[in-house]
Amino acid sequence: MQPYWLHAYLLVYTPLGLFADSRVTAQWQQYVLGMLTFAVLYLAAFKAPKEQRVQVWLCVAVATGFEVFCSIVWGVYRYRLHNLPLFVPPGHGIVYLFGLLAAQTPVVKRYGRRVAYAVLGGAGTWALLGLTVLPLVTGRFDVQGALCLPVFAFFLLRSPRWPLFAAIFIIVSELEIFGTSLGSWTWVPVAPWTHIPSGNPPSAIAGAYCIIDASVIALLWSYRVGLNTIRIRISTARSPRIGPTIALLRDSRSNSGDVVSPASTNLI
Repeated sequence: MQPYWLHAYLLVYTPLGLFADSRVTAQWQQYVLGMLTFAVLYLAAFKAPKEQRVQVWLCVAVATGFEVFCSIVWGVYRYRLHNLPLFVPPGHGIVYLFGLLAAQTPVVKRYGRRVAYAVLGGAGTWALLGLTVLPLVTGRFDVQGALCLPVFAFFLLRSPRWPLFAAIFIIVSELEIFGTSLGSWTWVPVAPWTHIPSGNPPSAIAGAYCIIDASVIALLWSYRVGLNTIRIRISTARSPRIGPTIALLRDSRSNSGDVVSPASTNLI
């Protein structure tokens, strides 16, 4: 159990935090829950390598932008108090950290790609049920979840970071099922603008993290390229040397006629 203790810790905190949110009656209480979640994320990421910590906190920033657009602007889902709860940004960090840590777990090292195939099988089954059986129970056709499945499958099968996406599917599924069941947020039956029917929650919505991860990697790459460019320019810059500069200036003055020999002034 020791290699998985942090995963277990995050999997336990997620439903407990959502249960606490379901009992919240004022926004200041959500602020307290949000600060607690930030503390949980900070402590969980404290022992992670620096590279992973940078990715986690960058994910918090990127995912917050997606949250503002999808929830407040687009309105494809709504939170219970019609706001963006403070616990949501660090919650995305928890999900991302859970995924990053998966690559070093014994199950991934031992079984490799078979883990990805098993996760994809679960996601595909859920997506199929969302179009066939689940509508009889929930009254919703989960077209949106089915549309997310190809994106998720592509990254899961083709990306070298596939353990990240496999683990993210597990924790996002838990988070979405508890969050919607407890009423912390609700996916609208038909998405605005696109008019695509959606489950509550959509089945393979974990595919959205493929876009978030790509954004995080792109930002890190842009930062490193820009930083390296600055370093190269600084290291290759040279201050002008006094000797050659003075000689060049003297030659230029001679050629321009600023310095005239006495003989040249003799008209005879």
